[in-house]
Amino acid sequence: MAGRHTAGKSGWGRTGGIVLLLTALLSLIMIAFAWPATRSSVHDVPLAVAGPAPAVSQVVQQLNAKRPGAFDVTTVADTAAAEKLIRDREVYGAIDLTSGHPQVIIASAASPVVAQALQQVALGLGGGENAAPAVRDLVPLPADDPRGAGLAAGALPLVLGGIIAAGLLTNLVAGIGRRVAGALVFAITGGLALVAILQYWLGSLEGDYWTNAGVVALSIAATALTLLGLEALLGVAGLGLGGALMMLLGNPLSGLASAPEMLPSGWGAIGQYLPPGAAGSLLRSTAFFDGGGAGPHLLVLGAWTVLGLLLVGASALRRRPAQTADAPAEKLVAA
Repeated sequence: MAGRHTAGKSGWGRTGGIVLLLTALLSLIMIAFAWPATRSSVHDVPLAVAGPAPAVSQVVQQLNAKRPGAFDVTTVADTAAAEKLIRDREVYGAIDLTSGHPQVIIASAASPVVAQALQQVALGLGGGENAAPAVRDLVPLPADDPRGAGLAAGALPLVLGGIIAAGLLTNLVAGIGRRVAGALVFAITGGLALVAILQYWLGSLEGDYWTNAGVVALSIAATALTLLGLEALLGVAGLGLGGALMMLLGNPLSGLASAPEMLPSGWGAIGQYLPPGAAGSLLRSTAFFDGGGAGPHLLVLGAWTVLGLLLVGASALRRRPAQTADAPAEKLVAA
């Protein structure tokens, strides 16, 4: 019998099939991570233009001619209105024409990549580097991390935290109740640890430490509980499916390294409905914008957390009738 089992594993056909499967999996991973990065471009990026109507109309026409489809323009009357839109995270920056001397207002904390693109727009509006409008960073990144590298690199640990937690708890802890409790406690300790590193050691975050830690904790909980629920219902296949969803879609589509609007059309929006994207955007809001624009992302993370708990609950209800049906048989055997 052992010989037949060994023969089944040693066939050349099986070896070839595994090689093909591994090649397909590696290709899928490459596509998931490389495709959004290589197809990243400025399109439909929210931008405000402030000033008198004739001047605003002229600049909007100029933007549409030079960068068609690049910006989704909102016109406002004055500088204060433009700054409010930026702080509320409704736009990434503004072109301010109210003083008669054009000024480009950016918010590098919202996206260093978009801020750089807006600086290039400023050069174009001025007709050259010497005549370029002034650029003002309304919400800058911290001086210790002016490129936002720490926050961008933090996208992967946010995803892996929930995936690893679900995997280890599933394999090492018995009982769904203990697994859920372990996931929730780990979400809290993981959130405190990751934000302490990003905020106090690397200097990549600002704002209230406890609020930022709460965002990361909610992100870890949303991922871990969803995977635990899928595993409880579908077994190992559910765990693999959930992990692939978070890693192969959630992480590359989070937009944390650039901006959701810079990803291939439509995909950035999808990424914001997955925990990694929602967590990254929410963390930017709490760390740099006093919570501006946080509501939708908080709802997404809350919905995934509730979904995970519902999946766990459904698994428990499915198992209960089977246990109840086995009880009479156990009593008869005992008698």
